[in-house]
Amino acid sequence: MTTADLPTGEAAPTLDADELRAWLRLAHAKGLRPLALRTLLGAFGGPLEVLSESFASLAEIADARAAEAVLAPPEEIEGVPFDDYIEAAFVWAAEPGNHILTLADATYPQALLTMPDPPPLLYAKGRLELLQARAVAIVGSRHASPQGLEDARRFARVLSDAGLAVVSGLALGIDASAHRGALEGATGTVSVIGTGADLVYPAAHHTLAHEIAREGAMLSEWPLGTPARSANFPQRNRLIAGMSGGVLIVEAAMRSGSLITARLANEMGRDVFAIPGSIHAPLSQGCHRLLKQGAKLVETPEDVLEEFGFSPATARAASTAARRARPRPVSASWASARADEADSAIDGDASRVLDALGHAPATLEILAMRTDLDGAALQGALLQLELSGHVAALAGGRYTAVERS
Repeated sequence: MTTADLPTGEAAPTLDADELRAWLRLAHAKGLRPLALRTLLGAFGGPLEVLSESFASLAEIADARAAEAVLAPPEEIEGVPFDDYIEAAFVWAAEPGNHILTLADATYPQALLTMPDPPPLLYAKGRLELLQARAVAIVGSRHASPQGLEDARRFARVLSDAGLAVVSGLALGIDASAHRGALEGATGTVSVIGTGADLVYPAAHHTLAHEIAREGAMLSEWPLGTPARSANFPQRNRLIAGMSGGVLIVEAAMRSGSLITARLANEMGRDVFAIPGSIHAPLSQGCHRLLKQGAKLVETPEDVLEEFGFSPATARAASTAARRARPRPVSASWASARADEADSAIDGDASRVLDALGHAPATLEILAMRTDLDGAALQGALLQLELSGHVAALAGGRYTAVERS
């Protein structure tokens, strides 16, 4: 492990090489559920002790399936032979800002320990102290409206200024806006990702991910090299809920993955907040469903802060303390920097499409008529504009320009 370049001077956890190898073997053992491993660790004390026990002893404490998983020879991890993976994990953890945290580490997120089945091992990047901060999750649609994007960013910035870490999942849409708003605030943000900690998904968020790794924290329970798989993201959502004292849903359709996060948060005893919207807007339907089920309606960031016990005076005091404690405050607006970077890349067909959008949403057919672009060129230009944050896709196959600040 490494203590180099820790922003707060907090010591990173140190583990004996054999002990860390044992943790990695058990954490990634196929068929060994986190709850069963936690039970075994509680009974025998540590990963080396668990691995030294007999089948009968392990089966007596957990069950035969868990015992078989513990004693089975280690298999490949993400297609990499076990010994090679261990070597790669040590190399990754030796890089500045990278950490492998186990249930035995004081820096392991305490909020996750209230879950019945916390991951036995986490890969973290960035500011470890953020993993212990009071936190609120902000999640929502990947195809958010411009208003939803602005709401997510504004709520995140105010909540971060008040002293709350903002947790989200690095997805397109609401997640990205929440991360950016929190980076502009005093406290910062934690990104819980559904891939290995050495990968970025979606690729469009490569720069944002690096910004979070420097100014905030990133967290993954998946082995290094794990690509984006649809089955991983509901489990990722479970950690987002577990890290937070409450979850705010900004926009969500009826089948949104954000509703999974809200359900998991409710099951864990966390608060669920939702922003209402128009009864005609598909992205409001998920929020309205949550409100009918008992979620707390919020119209301003102060509504959330009140539920967290912040009065206006304590929110101001928390903001001042957070800004003083933050080791490297953001010196300029991340969103503005991203906009400048994106603006320099917009030209040709993309510029024509952006000019053609105007102030009202438009369909592909309307844009094709206004720009005289064929289908492939139009789709390519729209993709470039979406990835750069200039255009958002709306329900019904419409597109709208995103107001730049």
